[in-house]
Amino acid sequence: MVKKLMAAAAIMVIAVPVFAALSKDEEKRLSESAAILTELRDSADKGIPEELWKRAECVLVVPGLKKAAFIVGGEYGSGVMSCRNADRWSPPVFMQIAKGSWGAQIGAQEIDLVLLVMNRRGADKLLEDKVSLGADASVAAGPVGRSANAATDAHISAEMLAYSHSRGLFAGIDLSGGVLRPDKEADARAYGSQVTAHQVAENTANVTSPVAAKPFLDALSRDVRATTGRK
Repeated sequence: MVKKLMAAAAIMVIAVPVFAALSKDEEKRLSESAAILTELRDSADKGIPEELWKRAECVLVVPGLKKAAFIVGGEYGSGVMSCRNADRWSPPVFMQIAKGSWGAQIGAQEIDLVLLVMNRRGADKLLEDKVSLGADASVAAGPVGRSANAATDAHISAEMLAYSHSRGLFAGIDLSGGVLRPDKEADARAYGSQVTAHQVAENTANVTSPVAAKPFLDALSRDVRATTGRK
């Protein structure tokens, strides 16, 4: 009997994916991304047009990106992305953005980036090993203001719309030349090394979101009308 119990326990240990807890930096990445999204959704006429928000397939947030990171080679920003699955948002995929040629366009010393992925084709590209913005995937500076009339033909046809956030203000930003890729080490800590970024974003791996991701997912799921009084 004892041998049977030991054998069963051994099988359970083998069957359970072995991965570590999130690092403090990854937990901070999630909490700061949640704060950025909350401010973005509450920005009324200074935020992202609500129609564009409703159409977005995925949302990527890179908090606290320092301008210096795009001057010194080899540095990058770290963020998190979630994708829509029917009426729910997927567990967050941890992402990295590498240095691009657009650093000189950033006026502030530190900004937050928000990227709306407008179709599944763009989402699939982001979840590959890496994607060069502007070359492998079309990206445009996103329009600001709740009115959908702010969107031009360029915005409508772009696979991704990019925004910067600094000193409480949101503005469109040109991300051409940047390179995005999944943060494989962080994703492995969150979900196990055998789970791919695609599986997390499509919610096909039956993974559970980290506890630290709840505020981020709540911010994505908020009903803006309930907090702003709009009907």
